[in-house]
Amino acid sequence: MAHSHHSHSHSAVSDSSSQGEAQNKRYKETVRVTLIGSVIDLLLGVGKIAMGIVDNSQALIADGVHSLSDLATDFVVLYAAKHSSQGADADHPYGHGRIETVATVGLGVALVIVAIGIAVEAAQRMLAPESLAVPGFWALVIAAISVISKEGIYQYTMIVARRHRSKMLEANAWHSRSDAISSVVVVVGIAGSMAGYHYLDGVAAIGVALMIAKIGWDLCFHSIKELVDTALSEERVEAIKASILSVDGVVSLHILRTRSMGADALVDVHIQVAPKISVSEAHHISETVRQNVIREIDEVADVMVHIDPEDDEDLEFSMRLPLRMEVTARLEKYCANISAAKHINKMILHYLDGKIRVELVLPLSELDNNQKPEQLQSQFDEAIKADKEIDSISLCFR
Repeated sequence: MAHSHHSHSHSAVSDSSSQGEAQNKRYKETVRVTLIGSVIDLLLGVGKIAMGIVDNSQALIADGVHSLSDLATDFVVLYAAKHSSQGADADHPYGHGRIETVATVGLGVALVIVAIGIAVEAAQRMLAPESLAVPGFWALVIAAISVISKEGIYQYTMIVARRHRSKMLEANAWHSRSDAISSVVVVVGIAGSMAGYHYLDGVAAIGVALMIAKIGWDLCFHSIKELVDTALSEERVEAIKASILSVDGVVSLHILRTRSMGADALVDVHIQVAPKISVSEAHHISETVRQNVIREIDEVADVMVHIDPEDDEDLEFSMRLPLRMEVTARLEKYCANISAAKHINKMILHYLDGKIRVELVLPLSELDNNQKPEQLQSQFDEAIKADKEIDSISLCFR
């Protein structure tokens, strides 16, 4: 590997400030949508429990408890949003995005627990339908209000979640919808028991519970995959490859690694450039690759670019080759009898194919001493013949 780097120029400073603004906006919108949700949860929870007691509806009281349990998940979201929106620091050089991922696992588990609760309760009600007192009209009204308001919160939260690619907000939106769905079940149950069909309530509730459990499981599964650094989807990886290869100067790429970090993605790639370009040109190409990928691929927040002069994936990069100081000492020893060797202006080393290729720049005056370039070249060739690690010397005059 010629060199690996991750340099930040002035552009990176503007990157981080615009990233900070985006994070700040994301945090504010997350807090707003969650606070609106929690106020509605509180009002609905208290309203349903009170009306359930007045209008003797067991289902409505249980639904009120469910609404209040949503308040707990709202607090988890607010806590995680506050901490995950903080920028990188010494302890968390990649930022705090994973706090959101851990919270999503927690919310997913909570959804599964809610689902089990709904199913168990429905099964108990189905086994003892005679214990269901027939609830009144107002219980039905409150349950219907709950359905409409919770579905509204679900839709609003989902819009914000998609805009900011937040799995955590998505999980919380489904929490709101699980409440809306359980209220639908209550409406069906109350209407059903008013009409004498006691089983309707239980059957619908178990179907709903299975759906909520599946959503909870999916959220947990995706978040756990992120916590163990699973790569982005194949389609996103292909888009990243195309973006990198479109940069002028990139010969090919290998060892492309991706992972998620909350809503963001991090990329690590080795790009191959022409072997004899300058370090500054290689650096410029790598910086362009970085900017390109961040600009073109929405979720990518950062790219670490390693520069290679050759494809070192299959080729064993030779760590045993000597560095400049030792190469210089060897050449001084080999070329002690060549007078031109005392006037070398510049030495460029190329580490390729497990060997060193040396370029020497000599002053033009060396050619005035009745020396032909071919003669000089053969003297240097002869001098290094016994060295197994120095492959060749090429001479330039200027």
